[in-house]
Amino acid sequence: MANSREIQARMKSIKDTMKITNAMCMISSSKLQKARRDLKNTEPYFYAIQESLAKILDLSPDTGNEFFDKRESIPARERKQGYIVVTADKGMAGAYNHNVIKIAEKEALSDNKNMLFVVGQVGRRYFEKKNIPIDINFKYTAQNPNMNRARIISEKVVDLFRTGELDEVYIVYTRMINSVTFNAEIKQLLPLKRSKLEADGKNNYQQCYFAPDIDTVFANIVPNYVAGYVYGALVESYCSEHNARMMAMQTATDAASDMLRGLSIEFNRARQAAITQEITEVIAGSKAQKNKSE
Repeated sequence: MANSREIQARMKSIKDTMKITNAMCMISSSKLQKARRDLKNTEPYFYAIQESLAKILDLSPDTGNEFFDKRESIPARERKQGYIVVTADKGMAGAYNHNVIKIAEKEALSDNKNMLFVVGQVGRRYFEKKNIPIDINFKYTAQNPNMNRARIISEKVVDLFRTGELDEVYIVYTRMINSVTFNAEIKQLLPLKRSKLEADGKNNYQQCYFAPDIDTVFANIVPNYVAGYVYGALVESYCSEHNARMMAMQTATDAASDMLRGLSIEFNRARQAAITQEITEVIAGSKAQKNKSE
């Protein structure tokens, strides 16, 4: 059994670690709440964009065919797919990064014609270490997702799709279902699906004039629609990351508390053993001294 000094040193080390894990848990909790507020504040805007696209399609069903083009004439083995993979900038978040990378490896790496766009340092380092080609100019952090970053990403992939460099665009991210559940998912961004763009209620656009024409207006709205989806994915991934880290750090803090309780019992036993040994030695010495005097 370790002596009391060794146990005390270990308890001090665990307490220092607990301070770090507890602080990280609180920081992640604060960032999680902020990201949720940001997403909630921007959702009405993107719902309005989706409704606008739906109403334009209701007026002119043939509008924006290039964005709905499934390019069925291209064989499946020759189709070029682009994958936006959203990971974190650091670890210590449980299986958060692993789940996203697992999907990306399964889907994106099935063909060497596919393009990989990685958000976050963890995913970028992972694919670089395995010599998996990624877009070297696509270097975006996962921290503090904002609308400007989402627009830049969406404009890039929309341009690649319109020029024919990509036939399909997907995003791999972590969707936050509730405060304790989040799943890594893959969603298709392009081509768009008409079934997801259906107008609800009265279409006031029947009295509108579109300049220079309705196709141009639709083509200018689509990147914003894609940007809204990308922004939502970035924020949900950011929320999921901090939720996962908060849970991991809370688990680590609880485990440290259990270890401290066990070490405290062990320390008390070691101290009692040391005291008992000292008392025994004093009694033995006293008896020896008494026998010597007799």
